[in-house]
Amino acid sequence: MKRWLVFSILLLSAGNAEAISYDRPKIQLPEPRGYVSDHAQVLDRDWKERIRSVCQDLERKTGVEMVVVTVPSIKPFGSAHEFATAIYEKWGIGSTQQEHGVLVLVAVQERQAAITLGRQMLPRITPAVMSQVGGEYLHPSIDLGRFDEGLYRTVVALASKSQDVRVGTSARTHFKGVGFWITLCTSLGALFFFWWISRPDLRHPYRRIQRGEYWGTGQGGFGGNWGGFGGGTSGEGFR
Repeated sequence: MKRWLVFSILLLSAGNAEAISYDRPKIQLPEPRGYVSDHAQVLDRDWKERIRSVCQDLERKTGVEMVVVTVPSIKPFGSAHEFATAIYEKWGIGSTQQEHGVLVLVAVQERQAAITLGRQMLPRITPAVMSQVGGEYLHPSIDLGRFDEGLYRTVVALASKSQDVRVGTSARTHFKGVGFWITLCTSLGALFFFWWISRPDLRHPYRRIQRGEYWGTGQGGFGGNWGGFGGGTSGEGFR
């Protein structure tokens, strides 16, 4: 039986996804069953729990959502890639905005496997990494029919490459920066307020008028009536 391992990177916008889904075969896709959806029933319970634990820890620590799916067949889809992409989109794996998702699919009857990534995961899980994981774990497990151990080692290898990812880090950094400027402006405003209330001469303009500090007061300021430039009674004035 011919076996394939297909790597795909999901780069579709919401609008494109609707258009592509419209052209796909009209079939009922399997429903999600958590981190491990063993629709082909080829995974031992203990191995399934190990796989689930790895995926759960990865999402808790990094925000990356990894899902493992087994299906008896990919029919009527033409390839595991098409089937995996359809599931990825329908299930909404990974954050819609952040695009941090990983799907590992195995089709038992066709002996095919596919790894589908959200766009933001490509810098961590490169094509070279996927080729290495497929050659060391997925291919041998498919040949030997030992899907459970092969899938466990696959998710461990992919999770180790994703452990430094932090979904939403940019947004949190942005809000931290906004908080810094808000704090700074509030502090400067408080300092100005305390300085202002400590200066009664600034808060009570009438005292400044008594000292003749305002222009046009008539007591020595510019434009005064008793001797300033342009005075009305005793000043020299302009002639």
